Amino acid sequence: MHQEQSLNMNLSQHLAMTMKLQQAIQILQLSAQDLKAEIEKEYLENPALEMEYGDGADERQMENLRAENISALAEYLEGDGNTSNGGFSDASSRAHVFESATPVSTTLERELLEQAEFAFQAEEDLAVATFIIGSIDDWGYLTLPLKEIAATMQVTVEKAEAVLAVIQSFEPLGVGARDLAECLRIQAKALGIYEGLVAAVIDKHLPEVADARIKEIAAAEKCKPADVQVAVDIVRKLDPKPGSAYGGEAASYITPDVVVTKTANGYQVNLNDTYIPQLKISSIYKNAEEYDKDTQKYINKRLSAASWLINSIEQRRSTIKKVVEEIVRVQQDFLEHGMKKLHPLTMQEVADAIGVHESTVSRAVANKYAELPGGIIALRKFFTANLAKSGDGEDFIASQAKAVIKELIEGENPQKPLSDQKLCELLKTRKMDISRRTVMKYREALGYPSSVKRKRY
Repeated sequence: MHQEQSLNMNLSQHLAMTMKLQQAIQILQLSAQDLKAEIEKEYLENPALEMEYGDGADERQMENLRAENISALAEYLEGDGNTSNGGFSDASSRAHVFESATPVSTTLERELLEQAEFAFQAEEDLAVATFIIGSIDDWGYLTLPLKEIAATMQVTVEKAEAVLAVIQSFEPLGVGARDLAECLRIQAKALGIYEGLVAAVIDKHLPEVADARIKEIAAAEKCKPADVQVAVDIVRKLDPKPGSAYGGEAASYITPDVVVTKTANGYQVNLNDTYIPQLKISSIYKNAEEYDKDTQKYINKRLSAASWLINSIEQRRSTIKKVVEEIVRVQQDFLEHGMKKLHPLTMQEVADAIGVHESTVSRAVANKYAELPGGIIALRKFFTANLAKSGDGEDFIASQAKAVIKELIEGENPQKPLSDQKLCELLKTRKMDISRRTVMKYREALGYPSSVKRKRY
């Protein structure tokens, strides 16, 4: 019996620590606006927290709330210590502080977490699901191997696989896939079209589809090219990037998370978080030892959660500042001369420079923007795996050129597809002076065949 109690206690402690670590990871990857919303949410739920704004009116509101909280805590301490009916943890008395707050647009992660809360009842399953969701990129793909997820969460691979299977049933369809084929397969099954040639195309012939080798697929499947074309057209209607709809492109105004300013001594990096409320431990919790054991347990639990949140936020500030300072150090030419002078830079290089893991850098720049002397830019834009040289030797961002090429090809007349030379000319109208040979290389890297092979009859 004693051993069983010990195991249960260890499991409980492990789950608590896992959830805390996951919270720290989530805090790091939040944008400034999302962090503000998260702080307000935590403040409403944890009375051990006090919150301060720089604005005087907000400060007066906070003082009124502190008085309410002291009164509520007194009632709790003088009563039976039961908070199940609200009491000090009741958020209703605090909610009016945020009634005028601007709503935050839904992100893919938030959408998935909301679905997970309904789908998973067991704490362990929800913890694993939360970690998996945190490892899904902006396009909706799982970025970590299940073995690594299982090892990190200290569960079996089978458990991780089972949790992932549930997540893959969430909206948007195709989310949580590990590759393109799995993404399309999930959608096709959900839509009831995963059969016959459609299934064969998804499972065996995606490379041929990318290269428009319709006759090759027909020969392999022993059917007519026209039938293959119908199946391919169906597959092409599926979404290869199910998470992209949550990318925030519709936002009319972007609040920068970091401000980079030029000074006499170079460039200075400051976090744009002055409008984010500052948290501290409530003074009414400082003498927990004065109360009975049950009350102390309640207070200590709230204090622990509050301290962890405050530390996670401070760690977030420190990490983001270090990451951006290293980016600025490397990208001096870009800051002085613009996009054409953007140097090759990977997240791994920044991680090595500041002594953190690459995934930490990825989370630190996720959904975040920097205000530069020349405008606002997404932090991810600073990272380019490959840069290309144009005929006159100037540097261009390969990813930017690829995005334009993709846009042009996707919008072309299929009966009169654009040649590489025509793509080259259209790129020049967008101030991208790239050679035809480089255009061909980018087109092939994107998986598009030549204009001859793209032509439809």
